[in-house]
Amino acid sequence: MQQYDVIIVGGGMVGASLVCALAGRNLRIAMVEAVQPEVRAEAGYDDRAIALAYGSKRIFTGLHLWDRIAPAATPIHRIHISDRGHFGMARMDRREEGLPAIGYVVPARDIGRVLSEAVEATAGVDKWCPATVTAVHRNDAGVQLELDCDGLVETLNTRLVVAADGADSLLREQFGIGHVERDYGQTAIVTNISPQLPHNNIAYERFTDSGPMALLPMSDKRCAVVWTVATDKAGAIMALDDAAFLAQLQERFGYRLGRLEKTGRRQAWPLRLVQAKESVRERLALVGNAVHTLHPVAGQGFNLGARDVAVLAEVLVDALRAGEDPGSLAVLNRYGEWRHRDHQNVMVFTDGLARLFTLPALGLARSAGMLAFDLLPPAKRWLTRMTMGRAERTPKLARGVPL
Repeated sequence: MQQYDVIIVGGGMVGASLVCALAGRNLRIAMVEAVQPEVRAEAGYDDRAIALAYGSKRIFTGLHLWDRIAPAATPIHRIHISDRGHFGMARMDRREEGLPAIGYVVPARDIGRVLSEAVEATAGVDKWCPATVTAVHRNDAGVQLELDCDGLVETLNTRLVVAADGADSLLREQFGIGHVERDYGQTAIVTNISPQLPHNNIAYERFTDSGPMALLPMSDKRCAVVWTVATDKAGAIMALDDAAFLAQLQERFGYRLGRLEKTGRRQAWPLRLVQAKESVRERLALVGNAVHTLHPVAGQGFNLGARDVAVLAEVLVDALRAGEDPGSLAVLNRYGEWRHRDHQNVMVFTDGLARLFTLPALGLARSAGMLAFDLLPPAKRWLTRMTMGRAERTPKLARGVPL
């Protein structure tokens, strides 16, 4: 039977980031992950991209990891927002915030590699992989997890368990935390494309009657595409050959980047909203998709999870310095209360956008609203700061300051 201070269930980017944030605190940490990640050393055309808000870049800076991620990052200088078939348009620019970039687009492969190397180099961390949690037992002093480790049973004890195990979180269920879930009836088709014209570090968010479409600037003159379509039409679009797919994408996006000349491998992801009714219980904290799974419009998913990590790590480190039990409800409530407003604001914003722009009758009102937004600096500044992760109380890591 193994004894730990913190067990993080879920070894994706959010879970691994938390390991790095807690490094060097004289904690015994376990990370439990079901699937051994495939880490490729070489870049590829089909690399899946992650949009990092400026605040997430600062978090990686505070973790001393940004210098290793930066060579693969493409900065976003401007965001261009439009509504297909209507005159409304809005723009957001880095110069309005006096920053080098609004955000960055980074291949997930590069973020994963840097985090994996950092976890491996962190003393006091045991990585249980492949391993799945099969049972959870709670008592006043801690939590006991039973693991299936490729057919072998292991038992781990801990003062605190962190659920970074995704939208269908087993730990959330085991601790009896309810959640709200809604199927959007939409599917995100994700791919990379090469346009005729240079992207000039502009990210495009284009709203259509079937859902939003994002084109994000990448290296090698590529753009990452997230095209939201009605789920009942997704299969037909996935079945198109490359030329027919590019033609349909061109018809929906337009010619701001000239002709769309090349496309890579496509993936399809059904979209749903998942919101946990609580983010903490005694001995448990939820982070990332376990507490909030969002529509991809505005690219807030991982960024919200990164801010969860920054706040939870700061709360736990402060508690340890004060000699408090890191798994106590009194400590964990500080994390939950700090994160509540940011969770609500981003969820309301992304959910509202996802639904508002699929209502044809509101086309003129949307266009007028976008024009008004473009001409109102305070409104634009608030939205820019929210999408950059700078609208709420800012934790140390999100200021680029180590804990």
